[in-house]
Amino acid sequence: MNIRDILALSPVIPVLTVNDLAHAVPLARALVAGGLRTLEITLRTPAAIGCVEAIRKAVPEALIGVGTLTKPVDFAAAERAGAQFGVTPGLTPELAAAARGARFPLLPGVMTPTEVITARHLGFNVLKLFPAHPPGGLEMLRALSAPFPDILFCPTGGISRASAPQYLALPNVVSVGGSWIAPPELLEACDWPGIEALARDAATLRKT
Repeated sequence: MNIRDILALSPVIPVLTVNDLAHAVPLARALVAGGLRTLEITLRTPAAIGCVEAIRKAVPEALIGVGTLTKPVDFAAAERAGAQFGVTPGLTPELAAAARGARFPLLPGVMTPTEVITARHLGFNVLKLFPAHPPGGLEMLRALSAPFPDILFCPTGGISRASAPQYLALPNVVSVGGSWIAPPELLEACDWPGIEALARDAATLRKT
């Protein structure tokens, strides 16, 4: 699958920071049960790679991406863990080269028109706008739509349940990334029914 097809499977891509390996499988099962099967595990904790491996083995219906890829070596680690797509917060020539050598598609991060042009020149036309909210995400995306009609975005960073529908209503947005679906307090409490309920609600936010 290409990155556009992967992102189009769910209106919201849960962006997951998991500290405890024991949480990985029940978390993934709760999200999938709630209707979100495309998940991003961020490389922000020592448990991240183990979480990807565990979910790939135990929850085959989930589609697992590895986020916060910031170094070429991260691509190799993600591939060994079984990543099905990758996500970067930005894009450099070194990361683009690593993406070309990877067995999974990449969603590269951008924030400015110059970065959009650079990413398109490197062969990417589906991009992560990150961070989305701080630079005025909705207005930024509207402004980018005219000069870049061939580019689709998955905005991530500061998006909430309240703002997600506004992003999804934009024609150049394929999906959004959000962390509100698995908040730390529910993770720490192992409140899988609570997370499933949040996922079920997020899954209703279909593109209009």
